[in-house]
Amino acid sequence: MEEQSAGSQTMEAQPGEAPTEERALTVDEEIAELEKLLGEEPDDFQARCRLGELYFNKGRMDEALSEVKKSIEMAEGLRVEMDRSLAMYYSNLGTIYGTKGMLDDAIAQFKRALELNAYDVLALFNVGRLHNDRAEYLEAKEYFERLIEISSEDPIAWYNLAGVYEKLDDPQVSDFNTLDMAMQAYMKVLEFDPNHLESSFKLMEIALNLKKPDMAVKVMEDAVESNPDEPLAYYNLINTYEKCKMFDQAEETRNRLKERFSKRSRETAKK
Repeated sequence: MEEQSAGSQTMEAQPGEAPTEERALTVDEEIAELEKLLGEEPDDFQARCRLGELYFNKGRMDEALSEVKKSIEMAEGLRVEMDRSLAMYYSNLGTIYGTKGMLDDAIAQFKRALELNAYDVLALFNVGRLHNDRAEYLEAKEYFERLIEISSEDPIAWYNLAGVYEKLDDPQVSDFNTLDMAMQAYMKVLEFDPNHLESSFKLMEIALNLKKPDMAVKVMEDAVESNPDEPLAYYNLINTYEKCKMFDQAEETRNRLKERFSKRSRETAKK
């Protein structure tokens, strides 16, 4: 046997074995691979950007234009989602500052959130509430009105806006005539939440001040119907009847109140 010297042999790839180094894809091969990938995963942003670049390099301008437009559309979508997420974090930061009593910092964070996402409900509500608490009613009005545009069926949003309109009608606050707007806003609250007693009481008081007794009575009658187990509703209806000189109706309601709650007391005692 002949002795073979170490290191003098070369290894040859056996059939079926992968080569140690992969051959780089040609541009056409890479395009084909990317087209196949995007056929299966059309939301792969990086692949779509690369495909547009390769089309351009090959002079396939119409296809490059199409892919670049799709890439831009995807990027814009990603940016919107990122802005919404970032706005949420700024709103959370504002909430923390507000809880700590750092109101200027809180307002700044809520406004930063709205720069990123003009439809951030939490930021709109909170910055409006903070301005309202600081008697900055014009500023509060702006944010609550924007909130209503987004949450048009939210009784809490309508209630806050109604309160601001009521404040702005005060001559010592502004020269705005917004009492009718306050009434309409309170009506909206009751449209979406008939059990909202505070709105019923506010609306009743405004109606009486405006010499609209029929409206005041109707509001409180509806309040009792929607809140049959709430004594305050009956008391305010009785008071409204008396202010409108409807004494028979006031006495009848007083008797209804006594009967209802004495009956409930008896039923409770039996249990």
